[in-house]
Amino acid sequence: MQRKLVYIANIRLPTEKAHGIQIMKMCEAFAAAGCQVELLVPNRYNDLSPKDPFEFYRIPKIFKITKIAGVDWVDFRPLGIGFLISTINFLFFSKIYLLFKHYDILHVREQLVGLFFGDFLLELHTIPNRFIFFYRYLWSRARKILVLTELAKKKLIALGVSGDKVMVLPDAVDISEFNVAIPKEAARNKLNLPIDKKIIMYTGSFLFYDWKGISLFPEAAKLLPEDYLLVLVGGHPWEISQFQSTQLPRNVLLVPYQKYFLIPLYLKAADVLVLPNKKGDAASESYTSPLKLFEYMASCRPIVSSDLPSLREVLSDKEAVFFEAGNSKDLVRAIQKIVKNQELSEQLTSNAYKKVQEYTWDKRAGKIINYASSR
Repeated sequence: MQRKLVYIANIRLPTEKAHGIQIMKMCEAFAAAGCQVELLVPNRYNDLSPKDPFEFYRIPKIFKITKIAGVDWVDFRPLGIGFLISTINFLFFSKIYLLFKHYDILHVREQLVGLFFGDFLLELHTIPNRFIFFYRYLWSRARKILVLTELAKKKLIALGVSGDKVMVLPDAVDISEFNVAIPKEAARNKLNLPIDKKIIMYTGSFLFYDWKGISLFPEAAKLLPEDYLLVLVGGHPWEISQFQSTQLPRNVLLVPYQKYFLIPLYLKAADVLVLPNKKGDAASESYTSPLKLFEYMASCRPIVSSDLPSLREVLSDKEAVFFEAGNSKDLVRAIQKIVKNQELSEQLTSNAYKKVQEYTWDKRAGKIINYASSR
């Protein structure tokens, strides 16, 4: 008998942020594994085009998306009260919507779901530092808590959550989308990128999350030779204007947000891919499992990474060259180490591609379904 899985996600969909990709890919994988999947999201204002999430992410319509009507006060900023009211409103009406509907698995990313539901699978990407007694109550309502790193699991245990209740599941990738059969030069021609430069690339948001470490690039660019080009892909218009106001070096190219299906092409155009996460932030050091990490690994391009515990949970010295987080000179050293050593570049690329075979959406969804089925 086909199992019914409901996924509750308190997000604007489609969205330019990475969590939209993760949620849509997980729903696709749950459906491909044989579940009847329904994704509940709030019906919020959205200026992205196309507005159909399936078309936006180029995902087949093998699951249902239901938009729950309610207040949309997310942009009401003082103290975050607008977002809180919108969240509570969305969850309340999700509860009403599901009141007389049958489902076998309830998968959620919003901790406040615990105010309205019990016996759910909570995918937790951040761990709060305040109001712990309140969050302990919400966590107690979950059947299982899914986290991205072992470090996040240790933090939850330290906060009083039973280790048996916490499952570590890093993020993942659709390997077939990223290991596209196109030479580097052909990819650059399609994207109007120079053939004669050594291209060092980052993909993702720029300034929405300071801990992603993008501020490191302008200083690194000044230290690199003229034939190096740093390409940053994924900026929102306000992020790009912020960067441009700082008088960027000539060898930094800012590319605005691109549709997801174009990202594999950009990665194929690069000589080196960079994960510049900052130290000093718990999300960066302990809790993150960046989608771009697995996309980089699947693209068969060499990786330079900040030396942080969260990233070390997936990468080792066999798959990447590490640099001291926040140190632009050490970033330049790591980049040049790869560029000047073709044998090392090929070795890192091969090892990373082999390892990423274990990090697919299908395998991730399968582990969740197997757990839910074994109760």
